[in-house]
Amino acid sequence: MTTKFPLRENNNYIQLIQLLKAVGIAESGAIAQEMVASGEVRLNGETELRKRAKLRKGDYVEIWEERIEII
Repeated sequence: MTTKFPLRENNNYIQLIQLLKAVGIAESGAIAQEMVASGEVRLNGETELRKRAKLRKGDYVEIWEERIEII
């Protein structure tokens, strides 16, 4: 399933753990951090281990069967 996530007009990026919470994949920041630390999250096709990675327009995140595109 693909979800499109629009950045707010005044923001150039969103941090990875914030995105996971915002789209409802993680119930809390701690759970989001665990997902990233365990290697479950891919950013632009590569495993991402940085919890606070800055996601910008055009980036995409994959976790399990979910794909989130930053627009």
